[in-house]
Amino acid sequence: MTTEIKQISTPKAAQPVAPYSQAVQAGPHIFVSGQIPADASGKLIEGSIADKTTACCEGLKNILEAAGSSISRVVKVTVFLTSMEHFAEMNGVYEKYFGEHKPSRSCVAVKELPKGVPVELECIALSNSG
Repeated sequence: MTTEIKQISTPKAAQPVAPYSQAVQAGPHIFVSGQIPADASGKLIEGSIADKTTACCEGLKNILEAAGSSISRVVKVTVFLTSMEHFAEMNGVYEKYFGEHKPSRSCVAVKELPKGVPVELECIALSNSG
């Protein structure tokens, strides 16, 4: 069974600092771990919610490309916000990445996120072979 599960990793996205993978491919599905607004070195991104959401989306994009897939193959996104006051600004950036093919999405307000960031995104995508 372990041959059916493949860990995905790229130096173009922040590296995990705990026991998890950037993404895992299981059959035709790619499960991308939550991306916080950090660059590939792990440094947190400063700026607006738009800047931070862009960093999260770029992390998803880079991981999916490392898996041989793309943003256009995403079927489900979960957005975590520490305040729904950030929803409109986050959504404006989100639409630039996902507006054309409109995957299913959940957006939830949470009390806090790792490293005190205000936004995190995770997704499920199809591989190019799936």
